[in-house]
Amino acid sequence: MPIRKAVIPVGGLGTRFLPASKAQPKEMLAVVDKPVIQYIVEEAAASGIEEIVFVTAIGKRAIEDHFDRSFELEYRLEQKSKTRELETIGAIGKLARFAFVRQNKPAGDGHAILAAIPFLDRHEPFAVLFGDDIIDGPEPALRQLFDVYETYQQPVVALQQVPKNEVSSYGVIAGTDVGGGTWEVSRFVEKPKAEDAPSDLIAIGRYVLTPGLVAVLATQTAGKDGEMRLADAFAGYLAQGGRLYGHQFEGTRYDCGNKLGFLKAQVELGLKHPEVGAGLADYLRTRGK
Repeated sequence: MPIRKAVIPVGGLGTRFLPASKAQPKEMLAVVDKPVIQYIVEEAAASGIEEIVFVTAIGKRAIEDHFDRSFELEYRLEQKSKTRELETIGAIGKLARFAFVRQNKPAGDGHAILAAIPFLDRHEPFAVLFGDDIIDGPEPALRQLFDVYETYQQPVVALQQVPKNEVSSYGVIAGTDVGGGTWEVSRFVEKPKAEDAPSDLIAIGRYVLTPGLVAVLATQTAGKDGEMRLADAFAGYLAQGGRLYGHQFEGTRYDCGNKLGFLKAQVELGLKHPEVGAGLADYLRTRGK
């Protein structure tokens, strides 16, 4: 069964980007000429997603506006015969069908996903994309996860190999390599110390969730920080005998949830941009002299 629906939680405060995120969502910060969230939605659409549920919070209205029509702007562009710009903004709202639901309190990514469940078919798998990661590659990273799901019909997480000193910031897996960059996961450990980590393979913000996994998530209780974590649901699912797969996607990930990753995305995607790429490359060469 093709996966056609996705959930994108965007309720975070973005405190690492203050003061830039004080009056606008961090997901709306631009990389070259598009907000981060648009890159993520474009990846979902290119993977075959047709319906997207954003889980939002107060102060996130700009995301809704971005994926809605702007009649006044369209009118002004049409009057000025700016056809290319008109087509560009008109295409944004056609990437998918969008719904928006408020997370009634900041209670973790697992809680955010459960807030979207009434908008989904409870008997179908769906995708989850977190709003920080831009992944650039020849094939959408999410599409690669769908290929794994189609083979195994089980939940799938996106994996990336990182230096061992970085694993303490992520969920880390242990498992068996089943070929083609795919792993059958046997353990899922959230933010372990480097010396305790079962591997150097971390889970990043792309997932395929199944009804069975969601049923486990719904039984989870909040941790000491008051938040319900998707990572705990993965661990619980495995403990109950569920099968979970991970896939090392092909592509370059830019963690736009931190300033350095955001700047790397600006440079690398700027170099690929048809309008500014050549000029940026020339500038960087002068900086390197």
